[in-house]
Amino acid sequence: MSGLAALACAVHGCRRCPRLTAWREEVARVKRAAYRDEIYWGRPVAGFGDPQARVLLVGLAPAAHGGNRTGRVFTGDRSGDFLFAALHRAGFATQARSERRGDGLALRGAYLTAIVRCAPPGNKPTAAERAACQPWLDAELDLLPRLRVLVALGGEAWRQLLRLLRDRGQSVPRPAPPFRHGAEAAIGARTLLGAYHPSQQNTFTGRLTPPMLDAVLARARELAE
Repeated sequence: MSGLAALACAVHGCRRCPRLTAWREEVARVKRAAYRDEIYWGRPVAGFGDPQARVLLVGLAPAAHGGNRTGRVFTGDRSGDFLFAALHRAGFATQARSERRGDGLALRGAYLTAIVRCAPPGNKPTAAERAACQPWLDAELDLLPRLRVLVALGGEAWRQLLRLLRDRGQSVPRPAPPFRHGAEAAIGARTLLGAYHPSQQNTFTGRLTPPMLDAVLARARELAE
């Protein structure tokens, strides 16, 4: 079993956070009416993508009826639809839609993960829950040796990545570079890019448009190559 596969197995069995464990399992039992005939994943969601990735995209957490249902990060909800369409346009994804685990989708040159691996109530993990999940992301950075670009999908991912890189001994600027869409910070041999999270709140209001996300992904590819 590869390092990433072993890590995924460990993530799937995690029960470190009682609040998150109870919530994700309750959602999987009760379900949403539209998915009442489906079997929910109801477990922590591991990262997904190319083991040789040069680009890592990091979101906040699985959605209750998205990743918590399908078992794949950013899959089964509107945010994922928006993101995977952009990844496909940029040449990072083999399909424009991510439906579920085992649907044939593959990522090329990219890896997708999250700060927190369980769906949190109200989509708001606590600081303690973020800290409990940090070792998973730390391990992914070790197991993806070709990474050159980190794309933070949202301000929380940006701040958490800066904390993690500082904890790993990287020379993070002080004061820390602020988050904005299109922000760029060179940290060691890697570059951190910022992008608004593809949440419905951002995409429905036009705060994040397809060309805006395309521009960040194009910059990520340029830096990676």
